[in-house]
Amino acid sequence: MNNFGVIKSLITGLESSQIEFKETTGQLERGMETICAFLNGEGGTVLFGVTDKGKVIGQDIADNTKRNIAEAINRLEPLAEVQLSYVAIPGSDKKVIALHVEDSRFERPFTYKGRPYYRVESMTTTMPQSIYNEFLMFRDGSKYRWELFENGDISLQDIDDNEVLKTVRLGIECGRLPENIGNNIPMILEKFGLIRNGILNHAAAILFANKELVEYPQCLLRLARFRGTDKMEFLDNQRIQGNIFKLLDAAMAFIFKHLSLSGKIEGLEREEQLTIPYKAVREGIINSLCHRQYRTIRGSVGIAIYDDRVEIENPGVFPPAWDLEKMKSEHRSEPQNPLIANVLYKRKLLESWGRGIILMIEECKKANLQEPEYKSEDGFIVLTFRYEPVAGQVTGQVTGQVMGQVTGQVRMLVSCLDRQELSVKEIMEVLSLKGRDNFLNGYLNPAMKDGFVEQTHPENSRHRNQKYRLTEKGRLLLSSISNISM
Repeated sequence: MNNFGVIKSLITGLESSQIEFKETTGQLERGMETICAFLNGEGGTVLFGVTDKGKVIGQDIADNTKRNIAEAINRLEPLAEVQLSYVAIPGSDKKVIALHVEDSRFERPFTYKGRPYYRVESMTTTMPQSIYNEFLMFRDGSKYRWELFENGDISLQDIDDNEVLKTVRLGIECGRLPENIGNNIPMILEKFGLIRNGILNHAAAILFANKELVEYPQCLLRLARFRGTDKMEFLDNQRIQGNIFKLLDAAMAFIFKHLSLSGKIEGLEREEQLTIPYKAVREGIINSLCHRQYRTIRGSVGIAIYDDRVEIENPGVFPPAWDLEKMKSEHRSEPQNPLIANVLYKRKLLESWGRGIILMIEECKKANLQEPEYKSEDGFIVLTFRYEPVAGQVTGQVTGQVMGQVTGQVRMLVSCLDRQELSVKEIMEVLSLKGRDNFLNGYLNPAMKDGFVEQTHPENSRHRNQKYRLTEKGRLLLSSISNISM
């Protein structure tokens, strides 16, 4: 950077996330704080001898000036590579001092005089503790990842075998797991990285715990429907605890219960659509459960539904050096919890290439809704979907519509399936039914036609292991039945 032409090219614009101007080294301390911020970001340059308006004025360089700069650079921790240049101004005895650092993401967080700094657009500020901790965990590798910590107080008896095997089946069906993976639970968990030397880790419990383990109070989902656009009055309030799949099911049932359904004709079929596209809100919920910060035991995922929006919040911060614009563009995936994310990917609940936010944006655009909004505040990330309030909207109207459409036989079938996957023979045994044709015509076919039940192998209706399970709409009906019976 010894060429003055390079300096001129750097000051053609205003200060930014990667360039800052200082008139003299009398502002050396502030300049070094910015160098620290650049090291914690994507690199950048501080120029001494340039006004904040971008005018080159230069300064005299004395031995004392060079010594002060060298001492200041040595106060950066860890040791940083800072490119130092003294660039002569043509026709003047004065020089511009340039300090430049490259992207150093694998060494950060950096501190200057023991304090970390980061850059927010063109401003340097002290780094929040939460971001500093994220940098530390990223730098020091997996030994600080909470999901990897072992928990000797839980055992294989605390694991939901059916949920593990369901993950395997779905992974094989979508081609993300080999067909020869087998059905040995400990071996499957080992291949997922969830058990070592017979000891389960935190990720195993988050994914597959078969009960509400007292060791994991953060495995809580808060669900609320408010009247109007503020939190003054509850219309519905639930707290669900369990593994990640149970929480996802509960969240989607709550969404279906409280968001309006509308229908449109696609070809010869009527397609039911939510106020917010199903794929978009589901992706937002999955992201909140997968990428949240689990280390904080008092934090939990919350979903709040208002008359004009849905807010999904989870404990955590954005990945280091990310902003909203970067999230909205194509980007690499940097999961907070790689083990958990890997299992969700194998189950085809999560994509691996960082397209989740783009998918939500695309789905909302198709429905003529605003783009979803992300913000980070007080250690939480909040995702907001906005929509126009529906005139005369009644809470629970979806539930009423659903309950009014189905027969007692279909309700019995839905109650029987609950969270199970059963064959025709197994369902008939549970319901003490005889006569296959009567069962198909009175129970199963109507339930499938109305979208409450689906096959586990829809591509092959005669599959030898064909079973039946509830859809999201079926789980909504089940929730409605349960509420009424209570």
